Amino acid sequence: MKKIMLLFLCCFSLSTSCHELSKRISSAKPSIVAIAILNPTASPRLSLIGTGFAVGDGHQIATNAHVIAKLLDESKNERYVVLSGQGANPKIHFVLKQKVDAKYDLAVLQINDRIEPLTLAADEYQPEGSELLFTGYPITEVLGLYPASNKAMISAVTPVVIPANHASDLSPQVLRQLQQPFLIYQLDGTAYPGNSGSPVYSVVDGTVVAVINMVYVKQTKESVLSNPSGISYAIPSRHLRALLARPFEG
Repeated sequence: MKKIMLLFLCCFSLSTSCHELSKRISSAKPSIVAIAILNPTASPRLSLIGTGFAVGDGHQIATNAHVIAKLLDESKNERYVVLSGQGANPKIHFVLKQKVDAKYDLAVLQINDRIEPLTLAADEYQPEGSELLFTGYPITEVLGLYPASNKAMISAVTPVVIPANHASDLSPQVLRQLQQPFLIYQLDGTAYPGNSGSPVYSVVDGTVVAVINMVYVKQTKESVLSNPSGISYAIPSRHLRALLARPFEG
């Protein structure tokens, strides 16, 4: 009899946990957006390049600096935009201003419309073993504009340096960073192209702990899809809070 009761209690606990996860994801999804390049003369007009999420007063969108690093072709009227909603007819929000922190690979975009924001976690580092979720737009060319969520655990709080794109970018400042790395979260969740900028949030209270910014590649970039490492990295939200406090550029 005791064994039967114990089994019943375990099953009930598992069901409750799944229900809580579902509620947490549903609560976060309205705040998740896609980042795209709009080219009015191209077909298709929108090229999806990453994920973002609303923060602050809801008029600010957080993402990675590398997501919006490409120089746009002004002769073709290219511009970065934010897409809310999902499916074939998302709402397009034009980017009015932006600010970037290249050291921590973070960017904040300002838009006219308000999107329900997520709350950032406290500045203290989360302990290893913390259970988290992240939601974004992986492999959008295949899966389309439908946000997908993954579970992850903090495997390590480890030092890292955001690499320069080219050897010519190794300025004295970057070289100093190589000697003074900052702490980043290593996760056991699998992120894919398109997940850059995805919020990593707490299973317990939904606060954003970090921002997905890169994945460990075992062999080549092409193998990220066919043979993923299952190791991703995320920038702690304390650095996003610092960027939010800075004025917009221009």
